[in-house]
Amino acid sequence: MTPAITSGPVPPAHRTPDRHARHAPWPYALLDVPALRAAGHRAWPIRQFVLKTHSRCNLACTYCYVYEMADQSWRTRPAAMSPAIALRAAERIAEHAAAHELPRVDLVLHGGEPLLAAPAELAAPVEAVRAALARRAPRTRVTASVQTNGTLLTRGRLAALAAAGIRAGVSLDGGLAAHNARRVDHAGRPGFGAAARGLRLLARHPASYAGVLCVVDLAQDPVETYESLLGFAPPSIGLLLPLANWSTPPPGGTVHGTPYADWLLAVFERWWHDGVRRTRIRLFEEVIALLLGLPEATETLGLAPATTAVVETDGAIEQADSLKSAYEGAAATGMTLDTHSFDELLDHPGFAARQLGRDALAADCRACDLVEVCGGGHYPHRYRAGEGFRRPSVYCADLQAVIRHIAGALHTAATTGRAAS
Repeated sequence: MTPAITSGPVPPAHRTPDRHARHAPWPYALLDVPALRAAGHRAWPIRQFVLKTHSRCNLACTYCYVYEMADQSWRTRPAAMSPAIALRAAERIAEHAAAHELPRVDLVLHGGEPLLAAPAELAAPVEAVRAALARRAPRTRVTASVQTNGTLLTRGRLAALAAAGIRAGVSLDGGLAAHNARRVDHAGRPGFGAAARGLRLLARHPASYAGVLCVVDLAQDPVETYESLLGFAPPSIGLLLPLANWSTPPPGGTVHGTPYADWLLAVFERWWHDGVRRTRIRLFEEVIALLLGLPEATETLGLAPATTAVVETDGAIEQADSLKSAYEGAAATGMTLDTHSFDELLDHPGFAARQLGRDALAADCRACDLVEVCGGGHYPHRYRAGEGFRRPSVYCADLQAVIRHIAGALHTAATTGRAAS
């Protein structure tokens, strides 16, 4: 279905703040959501809720999208989510789950650094959601995780998380100190030692271990980075392309060649041809699933609708955090827990656009034979100032190279009868 795109300005009742329309005409000045709904385009309910339980961090990583990129809204927000806000979030989540009869909701405790909270307080937001669901949507189950830099993981905190059924994911730039030179505290001291101690502790509790996230760094050897991360026995590794766009290009650029694909495919070859599967690598498994036509749910690839909402420490309801890399206020909706339901977020132009699948993409993307797998790439990577989010990914050539290479590996495995372990 073709989305309702206006030939002129959206009617006044449907206008978003001028800031959005100025920075991102697509979708904010061009997408008419009421007309979209009238034409029969359905909204998909939210299934993942990111709770920003602490908006400050004990590290000062030089590339952090929260503190170092375009959006600086953290400066005006409370340092921590209050118990009252957490309870209100729980009620809104239960309201949404009941209305849509959701079988499951996924909670992510996020920051900043959520482990700045005392151990006794870590699980409170999750327990509040469970209690609210028990009252209003008793058939909805909860999965919960916390995303941390790992430096504050202790036996006490890990015990508190485990008791509440909350798994921990750790962000790290590689398994060696040399890989983490940009992950320092506010005094410029390296954070790797403390993070490594936390990861070793976590590795001894596999039931609580969600995995490791690692941003691709062209300055580091890819195979060394991968193998060093294996030293922390992660059940999964998320390899993330740096948050960049057409107005703020990636480190190292993408004009000449496919440097990010080259990096990723060096890891893929090592992972794919290993004698034993020692960890999952989410990016590669997502590409494989999509190539095989499986309904892989991911926000970075494929055409599945976005179903993630963020609740800030002050109770603001926002879109995905990664949008903050585009421009000041790019994730903002003007909605709060006190004044809006999560159903109302579904009709926000920025959110609705991210549920349109193929119809939200640039013409070149819609015509591409890889569109079902690539899906236009990660939404923030499509941004260009003054145009918005309807361009191919700034990593388009890299994504094509990765997908075609993995498709070739699958074909070889199928024709020779020898698949990777």
